[in-house]
Amino acid sequence: MSTSTLPISPSAETKEDFLPINGTDYIEFYVGNAHQAAHYYQSAFGFQLRAFQGLETGKRDRCSYMVQQGKVRFLLTSAFHPDSPIGEHVLKHGDGVKDIALWVDDAVYSFEETVRRGATSIQEPLTAEDENGKVITATIATYGETVHTFVQRDQYDGIFMPGYMARSSELREPPDVGLRYIDHTVGNVDLGDMNRYVDFYADVMGFINLLSFDDKDISTEYSALMSKVMANGNGRIKFPINEPASGLKKSQIEEYLEFYHGPGVQHIAMATNNIIETVTDLQTRGVDFLIIPSDYYEHLTERVGEIDEEIDALQKLGILVDRDDEGYLLQIFTKPVQNRPTLFYEIIQRKGAKSFGKGNFKALFESIEREQERRGNL
Repeated sequence: MSTSTLPISPSAETKEDFLPINGTDYIEFYVGNAHQAAHYYQSAFGFQLRAFQGLETGKRDRCSYMVQQGKVRFLLTSAFHPDSPIGEHVLKHGDGVKDIALWVDDAVYSFEETVRRGATSIQEPLTAEDENGKVITATIATYGETVHTFVQRDQYDGIFMPGYMARSSELREPPDVGLRYIDHTVGNVDLGDMNRYVDFYADVMGFINLLSFDDKDISTEYSALMSKVMANGNGRIKFPINEPASGLKKSQIEEYLEFYHGPGVQHIAMATNNIIETVTDLQTRGVDFLIIPSDYYEHLTERVGEIDEEIDALQKLGILVDRDDEGYLLQIFTKPVQNRPTLFYEIIQRKGAKSFGKGNFKALFESIEREQERRGNL
């Protein structure tokens, strides 16, 4: 365990990137039943239960299950009582992401600097300790009711955080499916707010606008959206931000905003080294994916060039392919994973490509529109 004095100041070599971020620490979901949600992510997505807090640890207002796979940590939290911020959040939004926590070397500095630059404070720096050391956290607001918690854990050797006990499933844990880390996390915001949050991430958190897509890039016969991708200095954190654009019918962003009752996280992209094996395992476990029209694959190699994978295998699973100047990527999207048509997941494998599948937008959004039509929301 480190014995360095806290807080530390940013070193000279990191001053150009005034907010160094090591990666995503965890993503916290507020859910109606954390116990059942933890079982779902274990059985369907191959996560392993690692830590727990609740009545058994002296927590009287909530319980939380931390499940992990590779570097991906999901924290699933439920309230014990309805008259609580957690209960109210679930009542309004359904199951959804509350916190995209960011792993930093200095949580105090990260909080104070972002607040100085205009961030809204949610929780001032707080130190939690137990026999395994201490963790410092501090939280700021972003779009909707979503927050970012800065997590500094260089002086902690425990399973997750103070206040949590190590815990594993009482049942045999299914093997993982090869998920390695969070590639990007996408937020939906109201019409006219995209640039507001682009400016927030640029001015307050020092991110850059990596890519931009307008309604000409992301549109179908019926609907359209606009998106800008914000990334931190080392590129480990990427936040595409979407807003609806005018169309003949209701876009997927408008559907999300209607059923989530406000801005929030639309989808989380998780990376794998073998998308065919990962998706095959996920489908076997019952995870539902969007159905891609068969004609998408008829001239695939003409569009993206030669690839290592067999086209028939990709078509069977519904995996999309796109290429940029750096290489190519393979991606697939689940259907919403809760009752409301809100949060879903992307599984992605990058073979050099650093883009986000612009060449797949039309096929993808036509597939989403077919699901919207089935729900009566197009």
